Amino acid sequence: MTDKDPLPALAGDEPVSVLPGVGPKAEQLLARLGIAQVRDLWFHLPLRYEDRTRLAAIAGLVPGQPAQILVRVVAVEHGFRFRPFLRVTVADDAGHQLLLRFFHFNRNQALGFKPGQRLLCFGEPRLGPNGLEMVHANYRTLPDEGEPSLDQRQRPVYPTTQGLDNRRLAGWVAAALRGLDSDRLPEALPAHWLAQRGWPALIPALHLVHTPPAGTSVAELAEGQHPAQQRLVFEELLAHQLSLKRHRASLHHLRAPVLRGSGELSGRLLAGLGFELTCAQRRVAAEIADDLAAGRPMLRLVQGDVGSGKTVVAALAAAQAIEAGCQVAVMAPTELLARQHERNFAAWFTPLGLTPVWLTGRIKGRARERALADIAGGAPLALGTHALMQEGVEFARLGLAIVDEQHRFGVHQRLALRDKGIADGEVPHQLVMTATPIPRTLAMAAYADLDLSVIDELPPGRTPVTTVAIAGTRLDEVVARIGAACSAGRQAYWVCTLIEESETLQAQAAEQRYEQLAAALPHLRVGLVHGRMKGADKEAAMAAFQSGDTDLLVATTVIEVGVDVPRASLMVIENAERLGLAQLHQLRGRVGRGRTESACVLLYQAPLSALARQRLDILRQSNDGFRIAQEDLELRGPGELLGTRQTGLAGFRIANLVRDAQLLPAVAELAESLVGSDGDNVDILIRRWVGQAERYAGA
Repeated sequence: MTDKDPLPALAGDEPVSVLPGVGPKAEQLLARLGIAQVRDLWFHLPLRYEDRTRLAAIAGLVPGQPAQILVRVVAVEHGFRFRPFLRVTVADDAGHQLLLRFFHFNRNQALGFKPGQRLLCFGEPRLGPNGLEMVHANYRTLPDEGEPSLDQRQRPVYPTTQGLDNRRLAGWVAAALRGLDSDRLPEALPAHWLAQRGWPALIPALHLVHTPPAGTSVAELAEGQHPAQQRLVFEELLAHQLSLKRHRASLHHLRAPVLRGSGELSGRLLAGLGFELTCAQRRVAAEIADDLAAGRPMLRLVQGDVGSGKTVVAALAAAQAIEAGCQVAVMAPTELLARQHERNFAAWFTPLGLTPVWLTGRIKGRARERALADIAGGAPLALGTHALMQEGVEFARLGLAIVDEQHRFGVHQRLALRDKGIADGEVPHQLVMTATPIPRTLAMAAYADLDLSVIDELPPGRTPVTTVAIAGTRLDEVVARIGAACSAGRQAYWVCTLIEESETLQAQAAEQRYEQLAAALPHLRVGLVHGRMKGADKEAAMAAFQSGDTDLLVATTVIEVGVDVPRASLMVIENAERLGLAQLHQLRGRVGRGRTESACVLLYQAPLSALARQRLDILRQSNDGFRIAQEDLELRGPGELLGTRQTGLAGFRIANLVRDAQLLPAVAELAESLVGSDGDNVDILIRRWVGQAERYAGA
C-alpha cells in the first residue's frame, strides 16, 4: 500500500501501525506525542500554518510575517573555519534583494548555491544589518524556466518531537484522514448549537483544520477564529468541563464526616490571634464551615494574594474538624513552607492544649516511629510534606486534608493523602490553597469541579512594595544601597535565579553571590539558603534571618512561597527578566509584610526583549496579584500559571484559554445541560478529547 492509496474505513481505535510507513521506531516516536491509535492522529491538530499557495514580492514583505518568494541567486559567501557562515544574496524579478543567512549547514549545501540559480524560498523575513534577511529559510532549487509548482492547500505545522519531522508526521495524519468515516466518528454537539453559530459538523471541521484549501483566510486561521477551529475549540473546552463536572458529581455520591461543633475551639483560637480577621477572611471561613457541616465531601479552593491570610482561615477549618472529633492533615510542597505552617499552627494551637505532630521525609528512627504512632493513635493535627501520604502513615480518623500551593503537587500525591482518610464509606474533606491568584476565565476552565473562595482583601497595615527595575551594570550601586540599608537596621533578601531548572546550578550561583556579597559587605551578617542544602542547615539559616541574627539572606527561589519575616523590607531579584510575572510577584511578596516601607529591585541583564520589558513594567506599576495573574496568563498561557504537569490544561490541542475565553459561558451552559440528559455524548466527548487525562480532575 502506498501513501496515496485509499484506506478502508477506520474505526479510530486501530494502532497507528496500520498506516503505511509506520513501523516500530515510528510508533515509539509517535508515542512520545501521546499518539497510539489512529484517532489520536485525527485530533493531533496543527499549531499553525504555512501559506505556500502563493508568491510574495520582496518589496511587499513584512518583518515577522512568513512568506514564499521566487528568486535567483546573486552572490554566495561562505566560510568553514572558526565560526562557519553561509550568506546567499538573492533577488526577485523586480530586482529587489534579500539575504539568506545560515548558521548550521554542511559543505555540500554551501557549495550547492550558484549565481543565477532559481530558488523557491519560504521563511520569516526580519530586518538585518543590511536590510531584509531570512535565517534558515526552507528552499528548493528550480529549473531555469517555467512556473513553480505551488501548494494547493495551506501546509499544517504540527507539534512534533525530536527525530520526527513535520513532513513525515503530516503524511501520517493525511493517511489517517483518508480512512475517516462519519459512521465511526459520531457528532456529539447538538445540531441547533452548530446551526446557530454557523459552525461545520465535526468531520468537515477536522478536514479543513488539517488541510485548509487555498483561499481559506490566513488571518482567521492564524488567530484561531475560523469557524472550523472555533467549533473544535468549543468541543474541546466542553469535554474538559464535562470531565470536571462528572468528577464533581461522583463526589456527591460519597459521604464525608459531618464536622459540626460548638465553636468553642474556634472562638478560643480567634481570641488568641491578637488581630481581627478581615471581612474577606470571615466570609471564606463561613463558606468552609458550611461545607464541613454538610456531610458531603468538601472540595474547595481558597485563593488569595500574597499575605492575604489564607493560613488563618485554614486553621479555623482545622479547629472545627478537631472539635468534631476528626484529625486534620496539613501538607505543603517544600519543607520550608511546611515548617512555616508548623510554626504558625503550633503558636495558635499549643496554647489550646493541642500540639501538632511534625512529619517529613527527613525524620527518621525513633522520632519517625513516635510521629507515626501519634498519628495512628488519633493525634488531632499533623503537619508536613508529602511524607504524610507515604506508606506506613495511618490515620485513626482523617476528616480534613489541607493542601497548600496545591498546583505544586502531582495528582497521585493529592489523591494518596485523601485516600488515607477513607473509612466506613466516608472520605475526608479537602481544602486546597494557592497564593497564585487565578483569573476568572482560567478558574472557570481549570476548576469547574471545585468550589472557589477568594480572599480579595489584605490585612490592615500591609504596605505596598515600591518596585524598581535596574540594569545589571549598576550592580555595585545596588550592593552599596543594600549595605547602607542593612547597616541602618533593615533586613534584605538577595534572590539568585538562573534560567536553567537545575537546582545544582542555582545553588552554585547563590554560593558565588554569597561569597561576593560577604566580601563586599564585611560589616554585615550575610546568610545563605538554597535547595541543595541539608534540611537542618536550611532551617538554621532561615531561623537566623527570622530572629534578626542575619542582616542579608542570599537565596534561590526556594523562598518563593510561605517564608514570613515581617522585618525584611528589601529584596533584590537577579536576572528578573528570566522569571514569569506570577513568580516575580510571589518573590516580592516576601517583603512588605510589616509596617516598614518596603522595596523590591528587579536587577536585569540588558538588552531586554520586548516581552521581558513588558513583564517588568507591569510589576513596577502594580501590586495587585489578580491583575498580574491576568497579565501573566495573556503573556505566557495557563500552563505556567497553574503548573503544566499537574493540570493537563497546557495540553489543550486547539483551545487557548486566553483567546477563547468568550466561549466559556456557553461551554458551561451546554455542559450543565448535557450532564443531566445525554450520558452517551458526554462519554464520547470525554473519551475523544480528554481520554486518560480525566485522572487529574479534582484530585
